[in-house]
Amino acid sequence: LCTPELDSVPEQEPNTATIELDSVPEQEPNTATAELDSVPEQEPNTATTELDSVPEQESNVARAARGRRGEGAVVSGVGTSHFGRFGDRRIEELAWSAITEALVDADLGPGDIDAAIVSSVFGPPGLANRVLVGVGLAGIPVFQVEAACASGTVAFHEAATSVGAGRFDRVLAVGVEQLSTQFAGAIIPEPSDPDGRSGLAMPALYALQANRHVHVHGLDPDLLAHVAVKNKRHGAANPRAHLGDAGLTLDRVLDSRPIAGPLTLLQCCPMTDGAAAAVLESPRAAADRCHDRSVSVLSSRFASGRPWGSHTALPWGFDTVRSTATAALDDAGVTLDDVDLFEVHDAFTIGEVLTVEAIGLAQPGGGAELTANGTTALGGPRPVNPSGGLLSRGHPLGATGLAQIAEAAWQLRGEAGERQVPDASTALVETMGGGAAGVDANACVVSVLRGPA
Repeated sequence: LCTPELDSVPEQEPNTATIELDSVPEQEPNTATAELDSVPEQEPNTATTELDSVPEQESNVARAARGRRGEGAVVSGVGTSHFGRFGDRRIEELAWSAITEALVDADLGPGDIDAAIVSSVFGPPGLANRVLVGVGLAGIPVFQVEAACASGTVAFHEAATSVGAGRFDRVLAVGVEQLSTQFAGAIIPEPSDPDGRSGLAMPALYALQANRHVHVHGLDPDLLAHVAVKNKRHGAANPRAHLGDAGLTLDRVLDSRPIAGPLTLLQCCPMTDGAAAAVLESPRAAADRCHDRSVSVLSSRFASGRPWGSHTALPWGFDTVRSTATAALDDAGVTLDDVDLFEVHDAFTIGEVLTVEAIGLAQPGGGAELTANGTTALGGPRPVNPSGGLLSRGHPLGATGLAQIAEAAWQLRGEAGERQVPDASTALVETMGGGAAGVDANACVVSVLRGPA
């Protein structure tokens, strides 16, 4: 009875199947005010909610109350849009394609979802409700989150912890962004912030990091360009990536237009539109319906940065990424040697270099050489960003983290096509979001996933 129909699972192209909204059962609106931070982690919720007044949600609340605390969560379905510049499309349409694919991948319908968390940085007000109503997900608790570049993985983290705490059986996490209609050039931090007032666009902030890094460690700045060559080549095997390039050379990267020295154009992620989604559910719920393609969430850690300034010699964001990754690995009960692939935040080449050092793949100053010698390439012992990363797939801020999760799920299920990491069983996903001056990253999420047995 538990034989999945694998032939029906979409592999890489967005699923264009239409969801018949008329077949979705009516749901009474949930009028309970749900504050994520107010939910106790271990003790049952004793709020005096009148379950009889919320008939469509009663069974879910009752199941949670019967106690599955600490059970964990699994990713039962993922989906993404294509990534590129789609200024002529509605932002909701991008999200609908990702949600539809994730639901089909999970073998679920809109009526099976208990709650949704939507992430976007520059999306319009009310985006979450418009996105969800369009795919028949009205009347359920809906939350919207923003955490800069880490918005998507914050949505994923909150969905996983909500399911793991027994609050919901199934939660949909969705990220969407349409940058092509918002910016004609680089993103500039909030004008009221010191960095924004000084005109430091994001490429300039990362260039300062790059200059400091090569100076402190006595590196050739050309080493950074190897990250762009690697990730563009990986992205050429990803049919959804914005800008892959299998024939990219180091000279072409270095000769591309200077943006903020030492960073050139091809060392910066493109301005991209896109969406990604993941369905998370309890392991028991997945087992009850014989869904044995689920990817287990071994751990997920989320932290915001502490004040950052002259009291530390560490680069911006380094300590936050390091401590979050250490905690996530400890929670998962694994070491870096157990991890088969890494999807990390590489909005700029220096971003991947610092991240692989922060999580412990290389000693400080050794991250660039790890790329130059092929260690982090597909076929190497430590493949980093087999999807092509942000440098190739693109960086639609609210969707990026969930696109990383989708790639990890495809890899762990052996569905990544030409970019498949052989025998991948464990993956680590890291996303760091910044933009607030004086803070060591707005947010960082590190999640460790394991493939189906």
